[in-house]
Amino acid sequence: MRVLIAFDKFKDSLTAAESCRITSETLQAAHPHWIIDSAPLSDGGDGFARILTAAVGGELATVRVVGPLGESRIAAFGMVSWARVPDSARARLGIPQLRDSDTVAVVEMAAASGLALVPPDKRNPWRTTSYGTGQLLAAAVKCGARAILLGVGGSATHDLGLGTLAALGLRFLDQHRAPLFPPTTAAWGHIAQLAGRVPSSFPPLLVACDVANPLLGPAGAAATYAQQKGLRPADLPQLVSASIRMAALLSAHCGQAPALAHSHGAGAAGGIAFGLMTAARAQLVPGWALVHDWLDLETRIASADLVITGEGRFDSTSLSGKGPGALALAAAAAGKRVVVLAGSLGPLPASAMPSGVAAHAISPAALPLAEALARAPELLAAAVAGLGNEWA
Repeated sequence: MRVLIAFDKFKDSLTAAESCRITSETLQAAHPHWIIDSAPLSDGGDGFARILTAAVGGELATVRVVGPLGESRIAAFGMVSWARVPDSARARLGIPQLRDSDTVAVVEMAAASGLALVPPDKRNPWRTTSYGTGQLLAAAVKCGARAILLGVGGSATHDLGLGTLAALGLRFLDQHRAPLFPPTTAAWGHIAQLAGRVPSSFPPLLVACDVANPLLGPAGAAATYAQQKGLRPADLPQLVSASIRMAALLSAHCGQAPALAHSHGAGAAGGIAFGLMTAARAQLVPGWALVHDWLDLETRIASADLVITGEGRFDSTSLSGKGPGALALAAAAAGKRVVVLAGSLGPLPASAMPSGVAAHAISPAALPLAEALARAPELLAAAVAGLGNEWA
């Protein structure tokens, strides 16, 4: 029996790598002759840099950065050989000027500016900054990266990436030309003009995300995501107005069309996609498709008899084209048996689930959430052990 184990994170309890390890160890103990293939997943958020770097034998580098609340912390990014990146992922990234001898950096925003780094009672998009993400990008350039891949999932910010741009050469000045640092959303009202530029020598920057939202409008970043980052509902109109003004200032300073704020994906990660496209010539790439190619999941699914996947919560929206849901659909289409193990299950209409896919919640329905999160390792191991005979 060949088994592909490919989990995303169980939010606030298990990383993707931990989930894969627990499942692998539990299965291997019960079935020592089974061949286990472990492929931790990421949607561009937590674990993105480590997972993609490890997959192609790259190395992690660490640097001290400014966290989302201005605190000092250590964050890591990956450095990988372009020659080791699978051809399908190279084609999707589309950087023809790279040579096999070149090095590419893999950076995740969540490592420096992630929501998971902010205690729930301190989450506030007026006060958080993406400056640390800019420091990671700058460090990658200093290490010799000829191109940078940035995953932007799990952000704590709504600063349009201005913090990141401040670390890359832009300056934000008040009416007296005094610098404002960091340019958090709360400080935007004092910004009268912008100065500086991202250097023209800055390497190609690819932003991996699956968010389709524009920066502005009814489906924009503020309206869709700011409340989960701590915004009070009553403050939404003020945040939208501030975003419109700052987007116009940045566009004018960089000589870009204001319409970019309404483009597909510009609202990703509190607008950092807009900021980097406007000021750093960044290009967006589909995150899940890139991860699928980078990890060579098509080949690994084809080699497996059974595919086990999952994440913190699995419902009908999980089947909309990314992560464990997309993996489950691809494996089912290839005729494989698929088991989804999730912390909890939401609505899953029978019509949405393809034949051959079984979904199970690892947490008893009556178990309080805090206890379920704390006991996630044992609950996952028990679920794997309990279903083991069915898989044999």
